[in-house]
Amino acid sequence: MSKIIAGIVCIFLLLKMTTQLHAQKTRFNEQYSAYLFVYFTGNEKNEEAIRFALSEDGFNYRALNNNNPVINSAGISSTGGVRDPHILRSIDGKKFYMVATDMVAANGWNSNRGIVLLKSDDLIHWTSSAIHFPKRFKGQDSLLRVWAPQTIYDPVVKKYMIYFSMKHGVNDPDKIYYAYVNKSLTDLETDPELLFTSPVNGATIDADIIQKRGKYYMFFKTEDKDAGIKIAVSGKLTGDYLLQDKFVQQTNDPVEGVGVFKLNNGEYYVLMYDVYTKGRYQFTLTKDFKNFKVIDDKVKMNFHPRHGTVIPITAGEKKRLLRKWY
Repeated sequence: MSKIIAGIVCIFLLLKMTTQLHAQKTRFNEQYSAYLFVYFTGNEKNEEAIRFALSEDGFNYRALNNNNPVINSAGISSTGGVRDPHILRSIDGKKFYMVATDMVAANGWNSNRGIVLLKSDDLIHWTSSAIHFPKRFKGQDSLLRVWAPQTIYDPVVKKYMIYFSMKHGVNDPDKIYYAYVNKSLTDLETDPELLFTSPVNGATIDADIIQKRGKYYMFFKTEDKDAGIKIAVSGKLTGDYLLQDKFVQQTNDPVEGVGVFKLNNGEYYVLMYDVYTKGRYQFTLTKDFKNFKVIDDKVKMNFHPRHGTVIPITAGEKKRLLRKWY
């Protein structure tokens, strides 16, 4: 009799555990059920501005606000234009942080000296701060440009870190640096420190770092003998990146503006990049960061993005964005 009762209890516990796991999975799918694509569109001044697009599956996107800017570049930048926007949800899930290159391409590729920081509680209303590096930091007199900033949370020091490429002097290549941001996300509180540089002294730009199973994977564009997207891997966020000497873009055309995001419903990641000489974006699918399958036949966009990023959003956040900018 006791064995029968014990068996019934085991079955009950298993059923309860299965129900709880199903409920957790359902809540997760409800929590993140759509995607927000943040991007800019080109090198004309009216194109150098932050735009939004929405997707339900991570493959099919429609631009908000008729593909017009959702934030006025002149009101947030020192140059009048912003490029390469990157968006991040805060670690507690309640806030959103954006960073962008403070730049107008018409002034030249060596014309910008700073970045823009933005923050929001609702994805609609944003406050901003512009940082001019030579004015903010000592030893930056030879700085020619600061490109493609991105934000990530460092769990070791419990602070947000911004990383970006900088070029000093005509003969020095672009290298990837990092600095920690203050609590209010209005300023950098540490001087830029070197994060990664090419072992063959080639330019390294457009870095995107994503954490997977205790490792940090830095996707970036290298411009040494051959140009393309490579990966460097480290067990810690702030250094010791080991270069995986293999190009991962799935095209022979020039590419830039690499971005990586995880799909909401599984283990797959999307690696996307701008095939800028052909006026198109390419999407690839990967599970292991080693094998990448082109999925362009699954992707549809009613706009052409340049360098941008994608984050998962909730159904409520999607509705809020549609109410404001549909």
